[in-house]
Amino acid sequence: MNQPPRLEIRNIVRSFGGRRVVNDVSLAVMPGQVTCLLGPSGCGKSTTLRLIAGVEMQDSGSIWVDGQLVCDTVFRVPPEGRSIGLMFQDFALFPHLSVARNVAFGLHGRRAENDARVAELLEKVGMTSYAGAYPHELSGGEQQRVALARALAPRPRIMLMDEPFSGLDDRLRDEIRDQTLDVLKSEGTAVLLVTHEPAEAMRMADEIALMRNGRIVQRGAPYNIYNAPVDRAAAAFFSDINVIRGKVHGALTETAFGQFLAPGVPDGTEVEIAIRPQHLRIDFDRGGKGPLPTASEGTPARGIVERARYMGSESLVEFRMDFDGSILKAQIPSVFLPNSGTPLWLMIRRDKCFVFPVR
Repeated sequence: MNQPPRLEIRNIVRSFGGRRVVNDVSLAVMPGQVTCLLGPSGCGKSTTLRLIAGVEMQDSGSIWVDGQLVCDTVFRVPPEGRSIGLMFQDFALFPHLSVARNVAFGLHGRRAENDARVAELLEKVGMTSYAGAYPHELSGGEQQRVALARALAPRPRIMLMDEPFSGLDDRLRDEIRDQTLDVLKSEGTAVLLVTHEPAEAMRMADEIALMRNGRIVQRGAPYNIYNAPVDRAAAAFFSDINVIRGKVHGALTETAFGQFLAPGVPDGTEVEIAIRPQHLRIDFDRGGKGPLPTASEGTPARGIVERARYMGSESLVEFRMDFDGSILKAQIPSVFLPNSGTPLWLMIRRDKCFVFPVR
C-alpha cells in the first residue's frame, strides 16, 4: 500500500480585498522530505504557510496530514491539534526562560521524559553547554539552534519554516542551514520551507515549488527546475540571464550566433532565447576566423567590450553586440579585465539555451 503524503494541500484559495493571494495551490510533502516554497515577496508564500498552520482559514480547498483531513471550509482541526511545528525568522524565544526551559515549553507528560527529550535535542543542535543560559546571552546563530530544538521537541510530523535564516549574517548562514537540515532529516520530519532566496532553496530542498502571483508555476528537483525552467521569468529568478530576441521562420530563429530550433512555434512568432552569463565564452583562439564551430557551439558573434568587473572568483564582462546592438554579459572564471572598446568574439552553449515564445 502506498504511503500517503505527510502533508498535502489541495486547490487552496485565499483572497483579500477581492484579490486572490493564494490561487488554487496544491502540493504534497512526504515524510523526511524538504520542500521549498520559493518566490518573490508578496507572491503568497507566507499566507500559504499560515493556512497550513491553521492561523488563517482558506476560502476553498483542503489540507491533509497523513491522509487525514485537518481542514476544509466546513471541518477544521485547531492549530494545536495538527502536529505542526513552526519556525520564523525572529526565533520568538521567551526572554525570561532559560534555553532548556524554552525547549521544554511545549512538552507535556512526565518530567523525566521531558528532560531526556530536551537533553537529546540540545545535543543534536550543539547547545548542551548553554542549557542554563538565557536568550539575550546568545548569538543569533545560537538562538536559531534553540528555536529549532524547541520547535522539534513535541515531535511534530510537519515543520513549517518562514524565512528562518534571513536574520543571520552570511558567514553563519550556510553552517546553520546545513546543521538544521541534518537535524530535521534525523527526526524524519516533513519540512515546508518558505524563502525568497534561490540559493537557499537549491541548498536545502529535495523539491522546489516556484510560486508567482499566488500560483505554483513549476515544481521539481533543484537540478530540473534550474536546467529546465518553465518560462523566462523562472530562468531569471535563479540567476542573471541574457536574452536574445528573434522571429521564427520554418521552425528556425536567426540570431548572431546562427539559427536556433523552435519546434512547434508558428511562423512569425517572436521568441526570446535565454542563456546564463556563465554559458557564454570568449573565443580567444579562433577570433571568429578559425575552424568551424561544433554543433553545440553555433556561430561565433563579435561584440565590443562595454565594461569589465572583477567579482572574486570570476570576471563579469559586458559586450555590445555588432549584430543588433544588444548587451550580453559573460562570466569568465578567471581574472580577465579587457579594456572598454576591445572587440572580442563570443560563443554560446546551445545546450544551455532556453527558447521561449513571447507572450
